[in-house]
Amino acid sequence: MAEPKPDVSTAEDGRVLRGTRNRDRITDALFELVESGELIPTAEQVARRAGVGERTVFRHFADMETLFSELSGRLESEMRPLLEQPTATGSREQRVRALVERRAELYERISPFKHSGTLQRVHSEVLQRKHAAMNRTFREHLSGALGDSISGGSEILEALDFLTSFEAWDRLRNDQNLSRERASQVCIASILKLLRAADAAEDRTPTRAGI
Repeated sequence: MAEPKPDVSTAEDGRVLRGTRNRDRITDALFELVESGELIPTAEQVARRAGVGERTVFRHFADMETLFSELSGRLESEMRPLLEQPTATGSREQRVRALVERRAELYERISPFKHSGTLQRVHSEVLQRKHAAMNRTFREHLSGALGDSISGGSEILEALDFLTSFEAWDRLRNDQNLSRERASQVCIASILKLLRAADAAEDRTPTRAGI
């Protein structure tokens, strides 16, 4: 009796599945290493964490830049639900508080990845583009939350963009050693004072009819 021929399609499916699993394990390993504070993991560290050979890492990713780009994409997927939540309603102060609280939650989550990206970005055009795209997303989110409350021209928007940025949050938390709650209070107070000052300056501006 002739032996049955091996099912080529089944074997191929198995290789594809193993490849997908290995790719996911490698990305998971990088994610976990950065999250734990290893801001510039090596291919050797990633391979060891993933339980694969170093050659396997580069079989799935051309270089470490490609792997970090994959990490950035996964981070963006995590961030999107927070940024896409409906814009808070209510008074301007309520909306400012909601905006800062949402940013605080987001920035606390992505802090190690942002630090890692800052170290890697200087050598990576891919990460530079992703960083710029992320900043545009944050700015659009800011305009959606407070756009109708912003007076005083583009300078106010630029100042608000800075006050709600990760860089400002990171300085408050890590350089000035403020608690999350205290850092949030400082951000909220700064934004509200800026907006009130802009309103007051707008009120003092003479109208054309009064000139």
